[in-house]
Amino acid sequence: MSETIFTPGAEVLTPRGRGAVVDVRATSSGKFLFGVEDADGEVNYFTEKALRLAQG
Repeated sequence: MSETIFTPGAEVLTPRGRGAVVDVRATSSGKFLFGVEDADGEVNYFTEKALRLAQG
């Protein structure tokens, strides 16, 4: 289990670029999906493995 906590408002790096966490959802399998809004206002959902906290 990861020790990184992604909460709404956190700045993160995704495979598609930088964005802010705007939504957190649980799946039926017990995993979490994080909705990340990019600079264009588009929201994409990623698993915890695809995200890293942005530095600075």
